[in-house]
Amino acid sequence: MAKKEKMTTGRIPLRFAAAVSAAARAAFEDGSMRAKVSPVTQELLKFWFDEPFTARTINFHEGQKQAILNAIYLHEVLGVRNVSEAYAKIASNLLGVDGGSVLKEVSKPKYAYPKYLVKMATGTGKTWVMHALLIWQYLNARAEKGERSGRWTKNFLFVAPGLIVYERLLDAFCGKRTDIDGNRDFQTSDIFAAQGLFVPPAYREAVFSFLQNCTVRKEDFGRKVTGDGLIAVMNWHAFLGEEDDHRIYINAEVDDPEGRMILDDLLPAKPGTAAGNALDALDAQFLRGGRLDFLKELPDLMVVNDEAHHVHSGKTEKNDELEAVKWQIGLDAIAAGKGERFFQFDFSATPYETSGTGAKTRENFFPHVMVDYDLKDAIRAGLVKTVVIDRRKELAGRLDRLDFNAERDANGKVIGLSEGQRTMLRAGLTKLDYLAKEFERYGKSPKMMVVCEETAVVPMVESFLVEEGGIAAEGVLTIDSTRKGEVSDTEWEKIKGKLFGIDRRKDPRVIVSVLMLREGFDVNNICVIVPLRASSAQILLEQTLGRGLRLMWRESEFKEVKEDARQQLLEKKSEPKSVFDLLYIVEHPAFAAFYQKYIEDGLVGTQEGEDRAGGGTDDLVEATLKDGYEDYDFIWPIVIREREDVFADENWMDRKLKPFTHFPLAQLKKVFAKDGEKFISQEMLVGTRFGEYSVSGSIFNATSYNEYLQKIIGAISHRFMRINGRQTKWRPALQVNLAQVAAVIDNYIRFDLFGEAFDPFNGSDWKVLTCMNGIVTRHIVEQIGELVHEMEERTETQVAEVRKIPFSSVNRIIVREHSSLELVKTIYTRDGYPTHGGGLEKFCMEFFDADAGVERFIKINEAKHIFARIPYLRTDGLLSDYIPDFLVAMADKIYLVETKRSDQIDDKNVQRKRMAAIEWCKRINELEPGDRMGRQWAYLLLSESDFDSYSQAGATCKDVFAATEMTEHGMRGEFSFD
Repeated sequence: MAKKEKMTTGRIPLRFAAAVSAAARAAFEDGSMRAKVSPVTQELLKFWFDEPFTARTINFHEGQKQAILNAIYLHEVLGVRNVSEAYAKIASNLLGVDGGSVLKEVSKPKYAYPKYLVKMATGTGKTWVMHALLIWQYLNARAEKGERSGRWTKNFLFVAPGLIVYERLLDAFCGKRTDIDGNRDFQTSDIFAAQGLFVPPAYREAVFSFLQNCTVRKEDFGRKVTGDGLIAVMNWHAFLGEEDDHRIYINAEVDDPEGRMILDDLLPAKPGTAAGNALDALDAQFLRGGRLDFLKELPDLMVVNDEAHHVHSGKTEKNDELEAVKWQIGLDAIAAGKGERFFQFDFSATPYETSGTGAKTRENFFPHVMVDYDLKDAIRAGLVKTVVIDRRKELAGRLDRLDFNAERDANGKVIGLSEGQRTMLRAGLTKLDYLAKEFERYGKSPKMMVVCEETAVVPMVESFLVEEGGIAAEGVLTIDSTRKGEVSDTEWEKIKGKLFGIDRRKDPRVIVSVLMLREGFDVNNICVIVPLRASSAQILLEQTLGRGLRLMWRESEFKEVKEDARQQLLEKKSEPKSVFDLLYIVEHPAFAAFYQKYIEDGLVGTQEGEDRAGGGTDDLVEATLKDGYEDYDFIWPIVIREREDVFADENWMDRKLKPFTHFPLAQLKKVFAKDGEKFISQEMLVGTRFGEYSVSGSIFNATSYNEYLQKIIGAISHRFMRINGRQTKWRPALQVNLAQVAAVIDNYIRFDLFGEAFDPFNGSDWKVLTCMNGIVTRHIVEQIGELVHEMEERTETQVAEVRKIPFSSVNRIIVREHSSLELVKTIYTRDGYPTHGGGLEKFCMEFFDADAGVERFIKINEAKHIFARIPYLRTDGLLSDYIPDFLVAMADKIYLVETKRSDQIDDKNVQRKRMAAIEWCKRINELEPGDRMGRQWAYLLLSESDFDSYSQAGATCKDVFAATEMTEHGMRGEFSFD
């Protein structure tokens, strides 16, 4: 049982975050939140979090959802104006704790505006929360009419701590880089690629336009003009204009854990004490001109600080007062005068500073934490790798006796690696080699990260890895930086090409750095971390750990295996059968206390034994195409173009039509000018050789030339039929070539209608076509109608275009050996079924394989046979995809077979899937025999109870299928005489 953690003063903000989450969750669930937010927010909440929209393949996880709800609750529902008011409305009792220390802190000027902090573990998708908040703000600001409320903005400043996070943000908003010139592919951006999650369809065009036209990179700031708001993305040194010295501070406070930064290095001038550290006493040049001045003049602004622990305050040696770092002073200057129209969202996995040392180290969280989704939550939910402390036998009993600092000479110069460091590197390489062998057959390459104590150690680690570790030179990537982890822009350009895309390449196998690869290092394949750095600062430990947490194995076929491994390791305290998405940390004695609390809570595992050869991937096996698979293969037909009738005369569009001669164009223009906008609605029945057309009087209500053309086409392409002397409803008369018909009408009006050129877009000239009771319109309909009728008499049929995808195009699948079967009548060496709840599928596979009447069958794999989908309309009106369980071929038919528990048969969406599958089979049966394997296709739904009763009675597949086949008439409760 996990130990109950004592809530110290420094952890009071986490109590506040818990209170916000409880209040927001309750308001969302009881509906009161929706009643108090704007229509736009209501629509977003529904699209993001409600059924049936959440039936999509990707959704916000619970941590992301809670962060979004908390932000909306505080900012829109409660309308808090500052952090103090947020505490007062949510948890006022916390303001008086510890002698009012919290009240004193949140009453400071830097918390005097809406300011929210999202605490989420590394790898759990903080950037997606940023996207949601941007969309929420922008769409509400766009919809706001009249006087602005100040709650919404179209202006955004995204501030990154360094170049890695800066590049990551550009990737997220603008898409991946496509060339060395910095061009990007917007379709690879987060919001575009996952538009089905982020943006309701009605808003997509507006959001995409905003992202593409209003995102400004640091080098374009002040030069690119945007008309509908601003998304400024920059690292905070560029924001402050400090990049002239080509330095990037990666995490200065780590080397100065008490925050003793020299203000002379941060500020161009220090205010005098007599001025009380007043903002206006600072060097005027800092607060004047350039980026800062532009941002100060914006009427409203939302600032987003990514990895916000970089901008926390540190304690000074002199008077123990909190001094604002330079970037905060800049934000204060921007906020001045904006009031509540300036608000700030901070994001960090580690939003705290520490006090004390050793066992007395204490975390002091920033007071504006409004959501807390920490590493424990992420591990339990399987959103990140499961952490394992590697306590290998060769390390046992030696760690405490070994020196883990590099060897130095009398002057303190590094001259070599210590034996302790070498021991840890050997252990890391052993684990890396083991994982590489296990993952080789899956085409993925694990990586190891080595964190050094200082840059002088980096080349020595590289030499050790190459000379003793046997790794080729190209297998090691070293990051050159200064002692503080700073790197120049020039060096960064060299690093970037090697670093990004590293997951897709075998080399490098090992990345060696000091601090550079911390925030924003979005690499999925880090599986081993060797922390040579001896510092035990908790913020460094958590962030180092965070570099390897991102999931490596996201494919659905590994989900069940990973869940089993996590359960074995954390709950049963036993060795897992698979090593998928495990992160191994080679134990460092300085980190023992840090890891111990996670071990005690059942969130971090340990490994003390040797790795089992060939036993790290559970019982997963690769099923490949068997010899002679061609005899058992299926094709899945996809209709690219339906069978259709087309006009046989290729030159029909060039036919000359009779001009309108009743009145000259000049006279019509005079009539229109006299009548102005007054039109007489009158129904016109236009008799022609091919039937009766009805041209509705609504055609006169067209508001544009394009709409006029659409209504003309509508009149021509629908006939008003008579049966037994009675008029019936409209029915389509022309269903093909409508685009060509539109082109003919437009060309006729412009060049031939009046015997002279006519420009419908010249002012409102197009409206003359509707004047004088529609006499011109009637002439157009007559001429085009007769032409269409003539062409209808000379049509030819084009056969359907069908793409036939063989299931053998997927030449390998991954299955678990204990939940798969070796079968005869399938294309694979083994076919799998679900471990949990897959009993019916297993019995069906054995049943099909043993039946002499079955020629072949296949178990459709949802993760691999992604082409075998049937679209259907859910009961809620959303379009979704349906994937049957099996295809089974008999002598004369191919059956789509769906297996279901008996209690699921009457589900309304199951019934809709049935109808969609029946309609799909009907379309397939209209194809040429060669496009459907020479058989009729049919659908059947097999319940567990039906299967049990039929199989126990000795029925054959033919008997079962005949009894359970679904037909359109049967579904509708109708008799069929087929």
